[in-house]
Amino acid sequence: MLIKRHLSNLIKKRLKDPKAIILIGPRQVGKTTLLRQLSLKIDEPILWWNGDEPDIRQVLSNITSTHLKNLIGKHTLLIIDEAQRINNIGITIKLIVDNIPSVKVIATGSSAFELANRMNEPLTGRKWQYHLYPLSWEEMVTHHGLIEERRLLTHRLVYGYYPDIVKQIGDESALLSQLVDSYLYKDILILENLQKPERLERLVQALAFQIGNQVSYNELGKITGLNNETVEKYISILEKAYVVFRLGAFSRNLRNELKKTRKIYFYDNGVRNAVIKYFNPVELRNDIGALWENFLVSERMKYMANRGLSVNCYFWRTAQQQEIDYLEEREGKLFAWEFKWNANAKARFPKTFTKAYPHCETQIITPENLDCFLMDA
Repeated sequence: MLIKRHLSNLIKKRLKDPKAIILIGPRQVGKTTLLRQLSLKIDEPILWWNGDEPDIRQVLSNITSTHLKNLIGKHTLLIIDEAQRINNIGITIKLIVDNIPSVKVIATGSSAFELANRMNEPLTGRKWQYHLYPLSWEEMVTHHGLIEERRLLTHRLVYGYYPDIVKQIGDESALLSQLVDSYLYKDILILENLQKPERLERLVQALAFQIGNQVSYNELGKITGLNNETVEKYISILEKAYVVFRLGAFSRNLRNELKKTRKIYFYDNGVRNAVIKYFNPVELRNDIGALWENFLVSERMKYMANRGLSVNCYFWRTAQQQEIDYLEEREGKLFAWEFKWNANAKARFPKTFTKAYPHCETQIITPENLDCFLMDA
């Protein structure tokens, strides 16, 4: 099953640009597959290096530009997979960009914290960086049509969009459990040398139960046995490993708007459910509202990443517990959405908000109109 990734359009536009392309995302989301699909349409000599290979890591450590020219030869496109595994990879790519302008470099990485540490300074002004996430609602609609993807909506809410899960129907829960065990915990623990893995696991589970709600580091600390500083550090690590992301509170005009609170969402519903080992079908669940909210917010993040958009994203809440699920601020305009799984449920925006922000565009998103939120009109 060949599923076209929308991010490939952005990457194609940069192939003739002198800057390196850095493609970052969690393991198993299809970074290598995307580049292999792209390479099939390029009529140029391509060289692949894999950072998981010990000899590649050895050769590229502390290498000179002269040696690089000899290794690359006549190839005009160099793809470096799992680049975060290679020492001094940022300096190596800088040497290529500065000294071998005939060669285009594309590097992938599954560890944002490692890759950022090794690339940001050497490649300042020399790279385009993109993020690839699990498959999106929009990509699957493009693949097999809106009607078919609507039919699969309840399945996606439970099992998510990792490519293996989408392609291997019938074994989703086992595959997700394996995915979580193999990368979610092991990779993070190894890379960060965390000393209390059981508490990290407890923290991820606590976050899974709190999607859609404001989170308190103090409360999470009591649940996990960690202090507030460690809780925040672990959440930052989980963000850089593309497990969760934070959404801050919007505040501009009102004294009673909550300013320092945050919500935390999972990038993938299936990973969230695997963490708590809860794969019951939608009709038997008591957390469908939270699943729906997590699905829509995470899909919106993919929508923007696939277009290279930079948008300020928030939720809104007052001390009186008036709340709006999701807001965006872009090009000087404000947009707000409420999410309702039940299309017949009553929903309205608080008058406190609409009076304070009269020019904000508002909309209710239900399963009946989700395509207007997750796709271009």
